[in-house]
Amino acid sequence: MRQKIYQIDAFTNRTFGGNPAAVCILDSWLSPELMQKIAQENNLAETAFAVKKDDQYELRWFTPEVEVDLCGHATLATAFVLFHFYEFEKDTIQFYSSRSGHLTVNKADNGWLTMDFPTDNLIAIQNIEELDTAIGKAPVKTLKGKTDYMMVYRSQKEIEAIEPNHHLLGQLDVRGVIVTAPGEEVDFVSRFFAPACGIPEDPVTGSAHTSLSPYWTEILNKTKMTAKQLSKRGGDVVCEYLGERIKISGKAVLYLTGEIDI
Repeated sequence: MRQKIYQIDAFTNRTFGGNPAAVCILDSWLSPELMQKIAQENNLAETAFAVKKDDQYELRWFTPEVEVDLCGHATLATAFVLFHFYEFEKDTIQFYSSRSGHLTVNKADNGWLTMDFPTDNLIAIQNIEELDTAIGKAPVKTLKGKTDYMMVYRSQKEIEAIEPNHHLLGQLDVRGVIVTAPGEEVDFVSRFFAPACGIPEDPVTGSAHTSLSPYWTEILNKTKMTAKQLSKRGGDVVCEYLGERIKISGKAVLYLTGEIDI
């Protein structure tokens, strides 16, 4: 069996920026074991698989190690592929994930794609010594969301300087760790570490902004915000907080198309 595969750089307007994701639009579902092997072979932060069902697409995401509940940049990449290579004529794609419910991606004329995701629920907690040690610097505040810890710092320079111990981070029972601070040229900046999922540092993490947006909306008293993820590749995100939902916008570019034999 030959399967088309696309690699898309998401949350960027230039090749080699943003976060790369592989996308496979399937006629029918492969076994979870085979999809996991494909993701492992791709060795990217995420590989997305989608199957058309009626007027929507069912969607699943795999890191090289595990299937995950939600992935923003791979959802953005999947929408980009459908809009550009599958003659999708409407401006909005309806996705469904058994792990995260209904998701939509809307296309604007200026090339921006906007995802509609559920808002994360954050709880302020006491600083965790093991977490502070793994990151290398105690935060001003620590919060816990559905799948991630979020650590808040005072400045962008502190975020840029963090050099975490990935081995220690990988011992924590959590998907990943977000570090964030006010931005110098944008509303807020962040980085995201997920060694337990096989991703030491994710270049740009759309799903992390479901946690970041409600927090910074309260702090900055604004619902529409610009954000930058400060990985080596870097990525630009626009967030709009709508209460129970969040709109997360970014651009994407094609890196490659190909076929795999499975």
